Amino acid sequence: MALDDIELTPDLLLQAYAAGIFPMAESRNDPELFWVDPKERGVLPLDGFHVSRSLRRLLRRGRYNVRLDTDFEAVLDGCADRAETWINTTIRDLMLFLFERGQAHAFCVYDEKQLVGGVYGLTLGGAYFGESMFSKARDASKVALAYAVDHLSRCGFTLFDTQFLTDHLQSLGAVEIPRHRYHTLLAKALQQRADINKFEIEQDPQAVLQRITQTS
Repeated sequence: MALDDIELTPDLLLQAYAAGIFPMAESRNDPELFWVDPKERGVLPLDGFHVSRSLRRLLRRGRYNVRLDTDFEAVLDGCADRAETWINTTIRDLMLFLFERGQAHAFCVYDEKQLVGGVYGLTLGGAYFGESMFSKARDASKVALAYAVDHLSRCGFTLFDTQFLTDHLQSLGAVEIPRHRYHTLLAKALQQRADINKFEIEQDPQAVLQRITQTS
């Protein structure tokens, strides 16, 4: 569904997400956007995150540290820095505006002081709409998702929408559900009161690992 001449404002964007649809561009340089409403929706169950043995070892070593919103713009640009991306200037500007408004958030992964990965998305009620992720170091995006799952669960979120299911996400426990099932979960999540800033991100990797393995 093309957006045609409709001006995509931040409020319209949030209304679209609340209705279960989201915009994409064909490429970084394409100014046109279109609405997407997948028949099969990717979700990452907050009680079903899969921790492989290699990821378990990595988390235990505590090589990376994760922070919330310390480098939102850099995470956004890291996600767009690839040969093919659906993040054009319009989407970038909208996400930055919603970040300033407190409705877009990024889990930022650092190796010492260097940003090496992350995931960003929007929040509405108890839903986190994961938009995209990137990694410049081995398994950094997996670490971002592990910490995101732990943090969102602690803060009262009930839905982690990944939009589509990729092999990478599936290996971490993500699943595909029919559109009607997704809309049921979304409606319930929108009624939830969740606050992503209720707690600071857990800095003890062993505590994160214990919680996400207990619930999966």
